[in-house]
Amino acid sequence: MRLLKALVIGMGVLIVVGTVTLIVLIVQRTANMGSSFTASGLGQPEGSRIAGISGADKTIAIWVVRPDGERVLLFDPARGRVVGEIRPGE
Repeated sequence: MRLLKALVIGMGVLIVVGTVTLIVLIVQRTANMGSSFTASGLGQPEGSRIAGISGADKTIAIWVVRPDGERVLLFDPARGRVVGEIRPGE
């Protein structure tokens, strides 16, 4: 009977530790996801910033202000990459 009690307590502790570990990992990974969506994460030079975002058909239009001028990047969320670029005024 003592062995059974010890096993039940041990497994209960393992369940709690596993659940806490899973929650910590999920929080860390979701926190890192948001930081990857920056102008530099889109392959833009240092000093670039995102000025606006809008949905367009099956892509996301991202207005980027760069040191050498402004651009509208067409980002495909299904592929996770930039599929086109528009340079206003050119």
